[in-house]
Amino acid sequence: MPNAPHTPTPLDPTIRLDARDPYLRLQSVTVFVSDLDRSLDFYVNQLGFRLDFDARVSLPPSQQASARRWLIVSPPDGTANLVLVAPAADSDQHKLIGHSNLVTFITEDLLAKFREWNSRGVRFHQTPRLRRISSHAPQISSPDASSHSEPAPIWGGMFARFRDPDGNSFSLAAFDEVSHAIEAQRRALADKLEAERRAAQELDIAKQVQARLFPQNLPTLKSLEFAGVCLPARHVGGDYYDFLALGPERVGLVIGDISGKGIAAALLMANLQANVRSQCAITLDEPHRLLGAVNQLLCANTADASFATLFFAEYDDLTGRLRYVNCGHLPPLVLRADNSVARLSPTATILGAFREWDCELAESHILPGDTLILYTDGITESFSPSGDEFGESRLLDALQRNRHLCCRDLCNAIVDELRRFSPHEQHDDITLVVAKRAAN
Repeated sequence: MPNAPHTPTPLDPTIRLDARDPYLRLQSVTVFVSDLDRSLDFYVNQLGFRLDFDARVSLPPSQQASARRWLIVSPPDGTANLVLVAPAADSDQHKLIGHSNLVTFITEDLLAKFREWNSRGVRFHQTPRLRRISSHAPQISSPDASSHSEPAPIWGGMFARFRDPDGNSFSLAAFDEVSHAIEAQRRALADKLEAERRAAQELDIAKQVQARLFPQNLPTLKSLEFAGVCLPARHVGGDYYDFLALGPERVGLVIGDISGKGIAAALLMANLQANVRSQCAITLDEPHRLLGAVNQLLCANTADASFATLFFAEYDDLTGRLRYVNCGHLPPLVLRADNSVARLSPTATILGAFREWDCELAESHILPGDTLILYTDGITESFSPSGDEFGESRLLDALQRNRHLCCRDLCNAIVDELRRFSPHEQHDDITLVVAKRAAN
């Protein structure tokens, strides 16, 4: 069954979604002129058109004498173009110079455009006139027809005629439907721009709010220095890190990666942060119970497809002991003072995906001179322009080269190396936590 006919407005920009009905529009109309430079000055400087293309037709050597230049100019609005061609003097096309082209330009305010063009020296051979369609005739004749009379437009409204320097004749027309359509499009565009402005403002506010969710005041320890950085791929993101004061001489180090990106992930990140902090106050000395409660809250309060990987560690400032639970997160790395590397592998599955959930509490030690690094896959899975992955080995190399820096500078140095390696648009959130135990 054929599609219902589509009756567009004169300015309808709709692109049909059904590719079985191929896209079709007017691309260009050819106007034959005698002097291209003179015509270019007229269309660009007097009518205010754009010059879109200026080229010469390549011909065989035997025909170089007749090689032709052609120009494409276009009005400031719409999609159709005029192709200006200066044909050879002995060609059939040359005889068409100065003839009516039956080309009509549409404007929303004909009188304003008439005054503008008239002041620039455009020759109008008919001042603006009102025309109405007869209910009995498909078209009407111009009452001031001359020896080169042309048919009047078949629509109602106002129109005028003008010529280019070669005498090619054009119509300038306006009617209510065009004015209404333009005004409707302007209102729609203004509404769209306002909606985009509000959305951008709300995203900026969300970015500021999320930035405040990251640690603002760091707990103070005698033996351990630490710092973190999070760079969302969009205005807001789903990566999370935290430093939790767990009482005298103890600190909690947390890093997490929420499924997804953008606003949805940021909301889940805020939910996760709130759950971790609230449960931390309840189950201060039992990380496995803390994360079990967080898992239950995530399962109850988020969609089935939402989950998070998370690493939680409790560091004892007196002994250097690190008790941790790794919930499906990338293994943090401990770069030892002797340059050996320890990996803190997962001890549990991801959070928020399974109501039946359990974990193991593992233990390690951060010795004098050791450096601990927690990170998300936005670092290791960044790619170079040639398709190489940054990977764990490059991360370790960057850590070893810069381990003499303080934690804040060390974070920045690693991020700088990552950006040099992967200079294109960031596709995933980048989060990094570095902790260093002072050498004795």
